[in-house]
Amino acid sequence: MELTKHEHACVRLEKNGKVLVIDPGTFSKGPVLEGADAVLFTHEHWDHVDVDKLKAAPPTLEIYTCEGVAADLTDVPQKVQVVRHGDAFEAAGFRVRAFGEWHAKNHPDVPVVQNVGFLVDDEIFYPGDALTVPGVDVPTLLVPTGGPWLKLGDMIEYLREIRPRRAFSTHDGLYNDIGFGLVDNWLKMESEHQSADIRRLKVGESVTLS
Repeated sequence: MELTKHEHACVRLEKNGKVLVIDPGTFSKGPVLEGADAVLFTHEHWDHVDVDKLKAAPPTLEIYTCEGVAADLTDVPQKVQVVRHGDAFEAAGFRVRAFGEWHAKNHPDVPVVQNVGFLVDDEIFYPGDALTVPGVDVPTLLVPTGGPWLKLGDMIEYLREIRPRRAFSTHDGLYNDIGFGLVDNWLKMESEHQSADIRRLKVGESVTLS
């Protein structure tokens, strides 16, 4: 399986000629849905969901998400399938399990929205905007490293609780070069601490997972 990092919170997975995309939001500027067979959305925030991208995509595209997102996708041409914590399903040949229910707390005056994380092929866990601990082995973690709801110290504690063999930065589109340098340094230190492959992929960079 090949994983490609796109802007901010979007990743693209390819396996056996099939393509699964997770959280192609408005920060993801490239043709991230080109050739995609299925898409997963963790929650309803615009940096994770871009309705215009879906309207321009083929109606055969499979969409899996939580109820909160589905309520906002009534005008897209694709079929939207609702999944919840504990569900297991297949999306374009990828085996997916859903974990978690709620977004991390953000602003005290902003309601907490639904958020579901996805474990793909028992290999890659993408928690969305939460620090969900799925309670199963996670070989590869897509770890959030930036956002108004997250402190870098919390991110490190999350890595130490999950203890993946590999972890790659996601939710990092709000950083400038100075911020990226800080994130890279923290991830490098944690990589050495855990003797694991923990780092930030550049936009467009791919890794092959086996």
